[in-house]
Amino acid sequence: MECINTNIGGAENVVKSALNANVSRIIALSTDKASDPINLYGATKLTSDKIFVSANNIAGEIHPTRFSVVRYGNVAGSRGSVIPIFKQLIAQGSKELPITDIKMTRFWITLSQAVEFVLKCFKRMQGGEIFVPKIPSIRVTDLAKAIGPKMNHKIIGIRPGEKLHEKMCSIHEAHLTLEFKDHYVIKPSINF
Repeated sequence: MECINTNIGGAENVVKSALNANVSRIIALSTDKASDPINLYGATKLTSDKIFVSANNIAGEIHPTRFSVVRYGNVAGSRGSVIPIFKQLIAQGSKELPITDIKMTRFWITLSQAVEFVLKCFKRMQGGEIFVPKIPSIRVTDLAKAIGPKMNHKIIGIRPGEKLHEKMCSIHEAHLTLEFKDHYVIKPSINF
């Protein structure tokens, strides 16, 4: 229920508060898990994206507030990221690192890259766009080798609701997606 309360209820609260306060621009932070979600968390992030994009319709011409979304992958070293987990296991003297699947890949971005991208998007936004940075996707096994080069890997299997490969842009959004040098823009399907 927490992901519903945070991602859906929280999005509604932010939209209402921004409109009441006549905030000029809002960018919601999303995740690659919102693209073709297969679990509840991803579905709530997709719903959040839709709430923020649709908020431009609510704002209309009456309110000056404009809403957009930035969607990116895993932030390297953030809480819940596999990097601190691997480092903790190494520090604890573990002999092996758990790997979900040898084929698994994930998108990665540093915190400073994420912040810089969001700030650029504040300047670019008109309202209703989903901005997606072009960031690398790497195999989790390669990440494990980089962090613990002498460590063995133990395949633990994919967990329920987990994907082998995340996507940044859904096939259902492809016809709305524009490509730029360092990012994509998914245009809103509604004309505001």
